[in-house]
Amino acid sequence: MASLKPLLSYTSKVLLTLKKQTHVIYIKRTLVLTRLPLFRRADGRFINLSRLSSTTAAKADKGEDSFLKWFLLLIPATTFGLGTWQVKRRQWKMALIDDLRKLTTAEPIPLPLDPLELNNLEYRRVRVRGTYDHSQELYILPRSPVDPEKEAREAGQLSSSGETGANVVTPFHCTDLGITILVNRGYVPRQKIRPETRTKGQVEGEVEIVGVVRLTEVRKPFVPNNDVERNRWHYRDLEAMSRATGAVPIFIDADFGSTIPGGPVGGQTRVTLRNEHMQYIITWYGLCAATSYMWYAKFIKKIKL
Repeated sequence: MASLKPLLSYTSKVLLTLKKQTHVIYIKRTLVLTRLPLFRRADGRFINLSRLSSTTAAKADKGEDSFLKWFLLLIPATTFGLGTWQVKRRQWKMALIDDLRKLTTAEPIPLPLDPLELNNLEYRRVRVRGTYDHSQELYILPRSPVDPEKEAREAGQLSSSGETGANVVTPFHCTDLGITILVNRGYVPRQKIRPETRTKGQVEGEVEIVGVVRLTEVRKPFVPNNDVERNRWHYRDLEAMSRATGAVPIFIDADFGSTIPGGPVGGQTRVTLRNEHMQYIITWYGLCAATSYMWYAKFIKKIKL
């Protein structure tokens, strides 16, 4: 009995120790499980990792929203800039059209022979005197008639009556210059292309005409090639026309005043400058207004609510 006492006492101590250790483990396990998001700093304070994570995520979302907000603002800003640029372009184009209108209505000058000078005189009015060679007419087709008065008012804007025909180009021997040039006498309807159908308009003898200097053209896409053999011309190729007629590569459009009753109608100069800038202005400013409102509704109006 006396020998069992120490054993019982030792057993009790072991059980008590185990019980304490189990309690500690339990407390620690509970602490770890229930407070997993806590992190102990060096100064002994705890940081709530869950709260920190939420705050960081909120800041990240806020940063992304702020970036998206200012990035999307580039759209209305860019479209506004493009609209303003088109306003400047339209002013430049209108000034250019006005300059061309002044050239086509200015007082005519004698036709210069210097090719370099001629290259700088397109749409400039010139005066020449000489005789036509009707036997070598060339036909540029299909063409629709131009209203000379309307062209003067609306330089650069094309108009068409729906009627088609041809422009008659005739070699013209300049008696005062000693050279033969090419003169676009004007428009004739389809049924009047053949010269025998307009004999009254085939002027004979020396005449003085006023015309507008034109330079050679480059064939545009989808425009057919000139058919020299069949005398069907689709664009103004001065070198080829000169070879076909023996004239020098100088070309003028006769003005409306040169028209002979029964002959081609002069004044067929088209100032072909596209002026669609107003459409672009409306498009870009419209996009600017629409995207500005969408940006306001998304980022500004939302904040006020």
